[in-house]
Amino acid sequence: MSAPVPYPRDFALALLRDMLRIRRLEERAAELYGQGKIRGFLHLYIGEEAVAVGALHALTPDDAVLATYREHGHALIQGVPMTAIMAEMYGKQEGCSRGRGGSMHLFDARTRFFGGNAIVAGGLPLAAGLALAERMQGGTRLAACFFGEGAMAEGAFHEALNLAVLWQLPVLFCCENNLYAMGTALARSQSQTDLCAKAGAYKIATQTVDGMDVVAVHQATCTAVEQVRAGLGPYFLEYQTYRFRAHSMFDPELYRDKAEVEQWKARGPILAYKARLMAEGLLDEAGLAALEAEVEQEVEAAVAYAEAGSPEPLEDLCRDVYTPAPVPTANPEAAP
Repeated sequence: MSAPVPYPRDFALALLRDMLRIRRLEERAAELYGQGKIRGFLHLYIGEEAVAVGALHALTPDDAVLATYREHGHALIQGVPMTAIMAEMYGKQEGCSRGRGGSMHLFDARTRFFGGNAIVAGGLPLAAGLALAERMQGGTRLAACFFGEGAMAEGAFHEALNLAVLWQLPVLFCCENNLYAMGTALARSQSQTDLCAKAGAYKIATQTVDGMDVVAVHQATCTAVEQVRAGLGPYFLEYQTYRFRAHSMFDPELYRDKAEVEQWKARGPILAYKARLMAEGLLDEAGLAALEAEVEQEVEAAVAYAEAGSPEPLEDLCRDVYTPAPVPTANPEAAP
């Protein structure tokens, strides 16, 4: 039996609303991808919503957030408008990255959402760098970096944790362990499957969390954030979660049993949390319907915004593209 939801009603419902916003945004994105409106790569976060929602509600808007290519939910909860996210997936210049990044490279400096990174473990060194800059400037903000368990097999993971602990940087390392990385089970790719033990080798504080429970995620993240802000060094959280969809829209998903997926869906974060709120009298069917309608309206407004957007003008295609200066030759007159 779950403990009572330890929040005022408004905040308790806000957690549900934000999980629904991620879920409906991504379900709509999948439909639009099938229609050819969204192209390129598309990695859906469906099933993992409790992690982004619970964790990001433990941060402040001034904290820096970095994520992976499965980052729509993190960007949305960090404050990037759904309109800008959808326009970016459409490749329109009204998108948060002017249509140049697409689904995998959402970015918005205004909300301190520093990517969307297509390189596995690519965000971890960036988080350490942002945290180092913050400490050198005497600030109190932290950097929260979200990554999958597959990133823990990359050298960047070890380098980032090592430096973060050596320099006692204000970094929150948030591992979203969905068991399969791109399509390989954890036990088939890493000899040490106890992720907290692996991270703990660097003498960092660690905790394993039920990533399907938004309350557990929020409470554990609040504890970790408190320690990081107190100057006690970085913190590593392993959120045990599961993605209900394939790795990407191109994934034939032949590496896991369908019955296993259904078992995880039965304890899905939205399903379980809705039942919990209703059991405690914090939500009823009418309230749920109102929430669903509100979210649906936001999603459709985002789609309309993206549809009405425009592609980048041809004359701007070289804008912000770095071109190195030509190397001078010994005889300038001989240069073409």
